[in-house]
Amino acid sequence: MSYNGHAYDGWQSQPGGRTVQDQLELALTRFSALQGDVKTLCAGRTDAGVHGLMQVVHFDTPLDRPENAWVRGTNRFLPDDIAVQWARWMPTSFHARASARARRYAYVLLESPVRPSVDAGQVGWVFRPLALDPMLQAAQALLGEHDFTSFRAAQCQSHSPVKHLLRLDMSRRGSYWRFEFEANAFLHHMIRNIMGCLIAIGTGSRPPAWMTEVLLARSRDVAAPTFSPDGLYFLGPVYDADLGLPERTPAFDWLP
Repeated sequence: MSYNGHAYDGWQSQPGGRTVQDQLELALTRFSALQGDVKTLCAGRTDAGVHGLMQVVHFDTPLDRPENAWVRGTNRFLPDDIAVQWARWMPTSFHARASARARRYAYVLLESPVRPSVDAGQVGWVFRPLALDPMLQAAQALLGEHDFTSFRAAQCQSHSPVKHLLRLDMSRRGSYWRFEFEANAFLHHMIRNIMGCLIAIGTGSRPPAWMTEVLLARSRDVAAPTFSPDGLYFLGPVYDADLGLPERTPAFDWLP
């Protein structure tokens, strides 16, 4: 499924009901017309304001309906800013979260003297010019398996701060920057905290070597402030190819 997270308090269900999971489960329950609520489990929880381009969700159901009926029928009951993109019947051994080998995110950033307008809530913003080479140099310190405590939110529920960052790519098109992250898993606010540090380095406020110092300190106090959620997109999980699941959705194609 894909969603614009600007209007929601994140993925995970909350009593107020203003989450993506709450909206999806309500739509599935209404479409199923079964007694009792449908319960879902996702590949990766997203924070308030964070968007999803291929959130993968699994749930159990006794109904036997065509896959395309689950797509169109569920979307009928969803808000305009949330849409199921595809559906597959999966073996009982499949688990949206545990079966994932890695997870992918993109951060889209507008570099401009003027704040976003048309794309407000969909991109991050920096008003100072960014330099690519210092950020690329700093990113090298993060690749591989490390203790990412310095980039971990206080409320993070992960059992371990050790994660394996497989990829951190950067590109620019016009005034828009795109940062892509891939790791076996991410800590709460990990990408937004890394983004804060990258931007401090890209604008010249800090040298590239500072990223190594932050990483080795294993202390949130030494890192940059948590950056805005507006430009963060969950690109989806990576599964074994033999599962036959799509790797992207049409929503990918509009990102800078």
